[in-house]
Amino acid sequence: MRAVLRSERARLTALYGSLLVLAGGGLIALVNILLRGGLYARISGAVTTAVPRGDFEKALTEEWRTPVPAQRLPPGGQVPSQEQLKGYAVTRNLSAAVEQAALHEVLLVSLVALAVFAVLSIWLAWWMAGRVLRPVGVITETARRLSGANLHERIGLRAPPGELKRLADTFDGMLDRMESLVGAQRRFAANAAHELRTPLAVQRAAAEIGLAGDPSPEKVARIRERLIGVAESSEHLIESLLLLAVSEEGLESTGPVDLAALAEAGLAATAHEGLAVVTDLAPLTVEGDRALLDHLVRNLLTNAVRHNRAGGRIEVSTSPEPGGGALTVSNTGPVIDPQDVPRLLEPFRRRAERRHTAGEGAGLGLSLVASIARAHGARLRAEANPAPDGGMTVRVCFQAPV
Repeated sequence: MRAVLRSERARLTALYGSLLVLAGGGLIALVNILLRGGLYARISGAVTTAVPRGDFEKALTEEWRTPVPAQRLPPGGQVPSQEQLKGYAVTRNLSAAVEQAALHEVLLVSLVALAVFAVLSIWLAWWMAGRVLRPVGVITETARRLSGANLHERIGLRAPPGELKRLADTFDGMLDRMESLVGAQRRFAANAAHELRTPLAVQRAAAEIGLAGDPSPEKVARIRERLIGVAESSEHLIESLLLLAVSEEGLESTGPVDLAALAEAGLAATAHEGLAVVTDLAPLTVEGDRALLDHLVRNLLTNAVRHNRAGGRIEVSTSPEPGGGALTVSNTGPVIDPQDVPRLLEPFRRRAERRHTAGEGAGLGLSLVASIARAHGARLRAEANPAPDGGMTVRVCFQAPV
């Protein structure tokens, strides 16, 4: 029995079929009980309608199945003759025989109808279970076919609103997120490989070409500075990649951190000559990893300085809010298309093509900020500032420490 009921369709069929058969059996039993209670009286009444109703008949119809004593006759009633008694006995026996035959026929027809109803119920239950479980089968087959090469497939279930429709739509949404994540990981791996390969190519070219033959001491010094600069850039890139990996893994230890103090220390450590700095640092304490939050603040400040313009402005503020607080860093600079802002939060994405010049970043600053914010359960919102100021405003909203 367990082997037969291994599938959900078989279980639903057994459940639906049993309920329908029980309902049919209960209905038939109720009909037979009701017929058995009043059928004899109706048949006897119908049989005796052709016989004149005297006093004895009236007394007889009050209690059909028991002999009628003489004292029950109405006063002044005529005592029936033997012929009348025989006629009423024949009527009573005929009514009983008709009743038994009718009940037997009704029971036989009911059992045949119940058997046919049971077969139809099981077939209908099997068909209904198949219709109900069809979306589940579609979801299963789609999940079985999925791989890294066909994450673009979707269920697209066409069905009325309901639990299975919501399940299929949820599965499609999950596939959208999976496709996005897989695509981002592929782009990240390709960009990381490119970013790591470029410094190696520069170092090799400087060593093979710049130091070929018998270079002068001045040329060797220039090549040496070039190689040191490339090595420092590679070291910074590797540290950024490691920091990104650490922030994606989550927080190992947390504690109260004063964001206003971190922002003040970050401004003191960041070179921002020629830029106007406007601060509004209200006391704000959040729960998190101090080292990661320090990187978040410094990356925001470095990004604001690097992508600013001459004589531009940087605005830094910390503001307590109901249920938490927010860190906001805004800068002037080139006008950014608002549609490009989400793309700039991805790793190795820049507003302009990389030129591999000194001081140029790897395109990991804002992606590190977004990753650290996610690790702390904070919400990051980046917006492009309108012309003529341009630049970007980044706001990180933290929850209050518990």
